[in-house]
Amino acid sequence: MARFRYRMQNILNVKEKLETQAKNEFAIAAAREREEEEKYNALLQRRALFEAELKRLCESDLDVLTIQEAENALEVIKYHVAQQQLVLAAARQELEVARQKLTAAMQDRKTHEKLKEKQFEEFKAEEAAKESKEIDELVSYRFGSEE
Repeated sequence: MARFRYRMQNILNVKEKLETQAKNEFAIAAAREREEEEKYNALLQRRALFEAELKRLCESDLDVLTIQEAENALEVIKYHVAQQQLVLAAARQELEVARQKLTAAMQDRKTHEKLKEKQFEEFKAEEAAKESKEIDELVSYRFGSEE
């Protein structure tokens, strides 16, 4: 029996490598997004602490300088929160782009794998037809030589 050889195996190999690369890029983007999300949550917690401290200062003995410092610190943390929101949005966008690339790479690979399977089925059918023809020839040769 002949051996099956997929004509576009090198293309399938490239598609598999591209998919692996896209998976790695997606994993890196997902890790970065998680990291930025954690930073954002930490900043939100710090902002809540600063707000609570400012509220406590306003309710206790009025020390204007301390209250102003607390307000300034709160404004600074609010600025950092806003900046981190932008960074987080960029990380999420990067993750979405990586997800789209991964999806496209997986679809390409699957398309080529289906083509390979289809060619293999055609190959098996051709081989079965050849084998059947050989058997028919042998049978007809034997039948013809017995007479």
